[in-house]
Amino acid sequence: MIGQLISTPLKLSSLFLYLFYILDFHVFSLIGNADSLWVFFLPFVSKATVSYSQNIMDDEYEKFIRRMNPPRVVIDNESCKSATIIKVDSANKHGILLEVVQVLTDLNLVITKAYITSDGGWFMDVFNVTNQEGKKITDEAMLDYIMKSLGPDSSFASSMRRSVGVTTGIDYTSIELIGSDRPGLLSEVSAVLTNLKCNVINAEVWTHNTRAAAIMQVSDEENGGIIDDPEKLSTMKQLLCNVLRCSNKFRDAKTIVSDGVSHTERRLHQLMFADRDYERTTGEELNEKERPNVSVINWKDKDYSVVTIRCKDRPKLLFDTICTLTDMQYVVFHGNVDAEGPVAHHEYCIRHIDGSPMKSDAERQRVIQCLEAAIERRVSEGLKLELSTTDRVGLLSDVTRIFRENGLTVTRAEVTTRAGKAVNMFYVRDSSGYRIDAKIIESVRQTIGQTILRVKGNIEGLNPVPQESPRFLFGGLFKSRSFCNFGLVRSYS
Repeated sequence: MIGQLISTPLKLSSLFLYLFYILDFHVFSLIGNADSLWVFFLPFVSKATVSYSQNIMDDEYEKFIRRMNPPRVVIDNESCKSATIIKVDSANKHGILLEVVQVLTDLNLVITKAYITSDGGWFMDVFNVTNQEGKKITDEAMLDYIMKSLGPDSSFASSMRRSVGVTTGIDYTSIELIGSDRPGLLSEVSAVLTNLKCNVINAEVWTHNTRAAAIMQVSDEENGGIIDDPEKLSTMKQLLCNVLRCSNKFRDAKTIVSDGVSHTERRLHQLMFADRDYERTTGEELNEKERPNVSVINWKDKDYSVVTIRCKDRPKLLFDTICTLTDMQYVVFHGNVDAEGPVAHHEYCIRHIDGSPMKSDAERQRVIQCLEAAIERRVSEGLKLELSTTDRVGLLSDVTRIFRENGLTVTRAEVTTRAGKAVNMFYVRDSSGYRIDAKIIESVRQTIGQTILRVKGNIEGLNPVPQESPRFLFGGLFKSRSFCNFGLVRSYS
């Protein structure tokens, strides 16, 4: 039996490496002689299999440590009058803080306070959380889900994500888009997909610093599932790239099509970070009062870099900052978060994943810029509109076309479909830079349906746009614009 288990060099190498990990961690680390173990095993391990075996054993070692030290989750609804306290203790690994925060924010919980400690091999964190109404979490199903998601039986893979987050069933094709932002962009993208007989099931769109990123989950109208026609996929990529690229030939535009799943919001951060949206251009600086206050100093006595953030509080702020630091390969060793008032205060003691603090002013400045961008990306500029109606192919295209024809541009959007019903949220503003005219909003609502499109916010007191303004000139241009005239869909039609 043993001979069969180690009949190949790869299995033999894996067995020795596994024994090394176990013995090194539990025995040899205590007597200071771990290096001698490698000297004993090295003749039996071929160089061709070490790298592959190392990757396998890293995963097995992590699972072994998790089994030996399972996570412990305590939910306390008694100690604090205003919030539910969630305590998480676990073996430490890179990214674990983000995974825990991601579980909580995907449930739309509000984190009002957090205390983070992850020195050494152990992770300990305490969160004060409430629901969207600012009340404690008392729903037994949600409390049970939190316990299971963060406890010993979980690998932090959530099955209760928002429809624009991670989904378990792969019955759609995922499209990732990055390109230059401009008025009417979402309308043009939606028109291309409608022309290709694709239905947008879920989507999230962010704009920041003249760039736009979107992740759209679409299905084929004919089969109701993934798009598996290679020619159709190729045409889709080509047409979408044309749309993204047409307003700025000097900046790159990308379209990625896949059948995989990913966490939408984290992926959007990654797309915009890779696109370097954090680099501000001349004339696009925010007002100093609007910019988040981010500073980084080195704590030389402890070899930490200390990141301090002060800004207006908003939902998912903690997720956005931790996501950015994690993707930039930094580890949060200690942290304190206070967001009980209108202003949030975050303080993190961090090191690079190699164990070093920040080494230069250029590195510190880059971290500041990236954190500022992460905070700003989700800040919703404009008026919030909510659409709720029966879903159909072309719905998103029709709605965004009406926005465009009335001189409105979408700065952020969330598109969701549940049980055949579309619930879409849009933030819009005037394309020509004016404050939105209330009469325009009412005209749009009448066109779409006043019971279908609702204003989620107060538009009273906004400056009306005079009729002689350029908005009507743009409106005429938009109404006469044809996608076929721009060569966007001619090749497919």
